[in-house]
Amino acid sequence: MTTRHYSPFDQFLIHLDNAVRTVCGAPAVTERPDPADAAPEGNLSESEQRLSAGLMRVNHAGEVAAQALYQGQSLTAKLPGVREKMERAAREENDHLAWCERRLQALDSRTSLLNPLWYGGSFAIGALAGMAGDKWSLGFVVETERQVVKHLEEHLQRLPADDHKSRAVLEQMKEDETHHATTALQAGGAELPEPVKKLMGATSKVMTSAAYFI
Repeated sequence: MTTRHYSPFDQFLIHLDNAVRTVCGAPAVTERPDPADAAPEGNLSESEQRLSAGLMRVNHAGEVAAQALYQGQSLTAKLPGVREKMERAAREENDHLAWCERRLQALDSRTSLLNPLWYGGSFAIGALAGMAGDKWSLGFVVETERQVVKHLEEHLQRLPADDHKSRAVLEQMKEDETHHATTALQAGGAELPEPVKKLMGATSKVMTSAAYFI
């Protein structure tokens, strides 16, 4: 069986297609069902619906950034095994994108208007992390996923008690993100310096604050 080798232009087209699919809402998903489908419908007030929509918009924006991060890292990863792990994680993040967007539609809301900005910035950061070396690239994944899990835990506490569908989505996302962090750590991810972690946290706060409203 032969392995196909893509030219730089082919790679450019592949990443451009992925960017368009991610930002425009048509990502290639896996066979996994939407967790919200099995959860009961809650009776939300207007204010509770707005709160849930804001939180789910933030989570969708976070998944856009995560998708771009993985794509950027896979572009510059040096070892084929690391590249494959980045690409596999990116495919699983697509499920989160689809689930969050579907939930936003059910809440009569929309995704963040700043998604192209989140994607472009995160893709550049991912590519730079990959260029720094595979152990640092994987370490970046570990810290990113840890921070995402922390955000998800906070959102699970803030969600209206009756919003069972959004809760089911976030619970599954939390499980997946924890798995991604563990996989990257086991693959050789290095612990990032504390200043880098703080900078990542500050950047994340800017994104989540803006995405909640815009």
